[in-house]
Amino acid sequence: MTEIKAGDDVVGKGRPAPLTVTESAARRVRRIIEAEGARDLRLRISVSGGGCSGFQYGFALDRNSEPDDVAIEKDGITVVVDGMSLMYVLGSQLDFVEDLTGSYFRVSNPNATASCGCGTSFAI
Repeated sequence: MTEIKAGDDVVGKGRPAPLTVTESAARRVRRIIEAEGARDLRLRISVSGGGCSGFQYGFALDRNSEPDDVAIEKDGITVVVDGMSLMYVLGSQLDFVEDLTGSYFRVSNPNATASCGCGTSFAI
């Protein structure tokens, strides 16, 4: 597993972290983990086929690590992305939004050529 702290470049190569996590997203993940009462949990982001635009994001709490995982640390929390999903979210930003339609994690993905209205699925 490769670990990256917020603001770090990737393994000293001068490239930006593969996924950025906003303060709002980190704060929400911390609250969820605290409510679960298990400090070893991390937020796992995955991408799978499906959704109305072709691919969909998945969010889950996880304590397991896989060899191809990339872990991004921000403000005391960890977000994990598996190697296969990483190629679809490379350069994206994870945010947590609270607005009139509700509260949700939003991935701003520069690789997406289209997305659905709810923002949980996308096309590349």
